[in-house]
Amino acid sequence: MVNGRLFVISAPSGTGKTTLLKQAMSEVARLKFSVSHTTRAPRQGEVDGKDYHFVSEEDFLRLRDNDGFLESAHVHQNYYGTSRSAVADLLEQGVDVVLDIDVQGATILMESGELAATYIFIAPPDMKELERRLRSRGSDSDEAIQVRLDNAIAELSAADKYEYLIVNNDLQDAATLLCSIIRAERSKARRNGDGSPAEIKM
Repeated sequence: MVNGRLFVISAPSGTGKTTLLKQAMSEVARLKFSVSHTTRAPRQGEVDGKDYHFVSEEDFLRLRDNDGFLESAHVHQNYYGTSRSAVADLLEQGVDVVLDIDVQGATILMESGELAATYIFIAPPDMKELERRLRSRGSDSDEAIQVRLDNAIAELSAADKYEYLIVNNDLQDAATLLCSIIRAERSKARRNGDGSPAEIKM
């Protein structure tokens, strides 16, 4: 069996990354989302175990100290981390795994070299549109929105570290591009679009 590929995707909060990933998951076969752990409170409609594993700070730090995370970071005043065992199990099953993580976490993975991965950065058209999207969610205070905008400037400056850049100006175009990148990376690894091994029959 061919091991799966890891796709690391980062974007400033409010860029539309979650919507893009949901569309990619529905269109691309054998693609799984790695559910991160976080200490932040669930937003309206979020489900524990599906959107995130919502844990206490005490439980998070215990997992981190026991080497339970591939990467972890403190972002927007909360902790986030990627389960080491969950990702490894999926990759060994030949499933491609999507990690939705911030720039800090992605940088940790890049520098560690522990896992081969494809790095994709999703950017908003501009900061004005990003602020509009954040405010339209209606879930954050003015103070929280300003923190996210300030962080976005630093995150956007890190986009050059990534192999691919998608500007989410039009949702459908951005989703099509994301799916195309995933399929192209499979082809590079001599795999079919559905993730199965590609064979040349004589």
